Amino acid sequence: MKSTYTRRHFTRMTAATAVAAGLSQPRHAAELLAQAASPVEDPTVAKPEGVSSAPESNDPSAPWTKDTPELVARALENLPPTPNGPFKDSWDSIEKNYKDPDWFRDAKFGIMMHWGIYSVPAHASEWYVRYMYGGNKDVMQWHTEHYGPPTKFGYKDFLPMYTAAKWDPDAWAALFKKAGAKYVIAPGEHHDGFSNWDSAINPYNAVNYGPHRDLDGDLITAVRKVGLKTGISDHSSFHFVFIPALPGSDQYDPKWAAFYNVADKSNAARTKFMHDWVAKRIETIEKYQPDILWFDMNTDARWDPLKIRVSDYYFNRAKQWGKQVGISAKTAAWVSGQIMDYEREGRAPLELTDWIWQPDDPITDKFGYVEGQKPVSPGSVVVKIVENSSKNGNLLLNISPRADGTIPQEQQDVLLGIGKWLDVNGEAIYNTRPWTKYGEGPAAEAAEAAMDKIRATGKFAGRINGDNQGGGTGVSGGGISRNGYTPTDIRFTTHGDTLYAMVMKWPGDDPVTITSLGSGLPVRGNVKKVELLGHAGNLKFVQDSEGLKVNFPTEKPCDFVYSLKIAGLKLT
Repeated sequence: MKSTYTRRHFTRMTAATAVAAGLSQPRHAAELLAQAASPVEDPTVAKPEGVSSAPESNDPSAPWTKDTPELVARALENLPPTPNGPFKDSWDSIEKNYKDPDWFRDAKFGIMMHWGIYSVPAHASEWYVRYMYGGNKDVMQWHTEHYGPPTKFGYKDFLPMYTAAKWDPDAWAALFKKAGAKYVIAPGEHHDGFSNWDSAINPYNAVNYGPHRDLDGDLITAVRKVGLKTGISDHSSFHFVFIPALPGSDQYDPKWAAFYNVADKSNAARTKFMHDWVAKRIETIEKYQPDILWFDMNTDARWDPLKIRVSDYYFNRAKQWGKQVGISAKTAAWVSGQIMDYEREGRAPLELTDWIWQPDDPITDKFGYVEGQKPVSPGSVVVKIVENSSKNGNLLLNISPRADGTIPQEQQDVLLGIGKWLDVNGEAIYNTRPWTKYGEGPAAEAAEAAMDKIRATGKFAGRINGDNQGGGTGVSGGGISRNGYTPTDIRFTTHGDTLYAMVMKWPGDDPVTITSLGSGLPVRGNVKKVELLGHAGNLKFVQDSEGLKVNFPTEKPCDFVYSLKIAGLKLT
């Protein structure tokens, strides 16, 4: 069935929503709407749910229209005091004192997950709560056919089925370590407003309902035991405007009204929502001492005082702990002190950057668990790790567990395939830094052409761009080749004076020529030794004006992307 609403329509409608809600980057919401399972979307999804058209007022009982400075200031009242430290209530202070954590630059590969109430119906996407109450007609109909009308069976009625009954956090941690991940971000709270931790602020949490255990706390403990860094995710800043109102539903049940945030759209309710958003961040900082906070939120200058308070608290507290920490978010959500996140690899940079970054990229086509979803191949994930590492980025791979706490075997197999490759080639990835150029070959040339095309529009926004898809130039986000790789496609990383050259396709009997290492080029030093990771012994090579020509052995040391270790150059 052909959709009656194009992506342009969604972007236009969502832009109106964003303006009303005080957001300045509507693309995130518009493009996620386009990911819904049904091709027909109800236009009500683009309405700012509960945003009143009444004249602006700061009276607590008045209908909320936007986040005024007065409402934001009230939201910051009665919060725990910021710990003493160098971070002092401004973006300038954060810019002056913040340093990207070295562990993040070393790690290269992390894992996050979407796991929540929406994992129970396992239909459409993790936006199920929005869709079932009228945001998507087809999903609303599917819900009615399988559970009854949403006025009779509400979203909260899935809670008894969100059991985590088969969950073994230690088994998860062991799997993630075997996959080669170096950090794991626990699933804190999604757009539905349900907290996966033992929260004293949000009563709608995984200890009081559903699993009746501290999912985030148990996962963070298990992950730390195997030596990995930890984090916690938050998507909840959208919650207040996320769920469409459905009269006659449990949204108006006094016991659950505060869960849905639909029935009361007053200034007082919005102020409490903003206050609790900060308070929950402080709560998780204190309970879990995470190494990284990850946010799904867009540029919104009106919330700057809230975000600065979270940053100051977190960064000053980390100074007291004696540990390096980071905050990762999209667009310009954080003016300073932010590790860039791009939603999906398709928005990742196509070129070497002077900032660090990561795309959060799903192992399937959706972030949350959906029945029948199929994961990508291990090789495709490895390519993303290689491409991103060469450009000063990481990869944050999202997995989709079931409501019972099991990870589908197909997803586990992908993780194990990644780990198998990293067991051989991890030396070329972990603890490395980019070279003066990230790569060479047809795909790199196509990426350069794509960037020329993007910059020619005059709209390129640098680190916050998020529009790095590459157009019709043969590459997608991250510089991933749309046409497959050749043995002349090579990606570089360094560690000290060691240069790693990762060959994207096995060359067969022909030598690999690395043109960037031609004898007449301004590269200090001379190549003295070339090894292939996973292969015993040195490789034969010749370095002349055409480049470094390396003969490969007959047997492959791994299944995809082959890493040369080159010694003798002066890189530092």
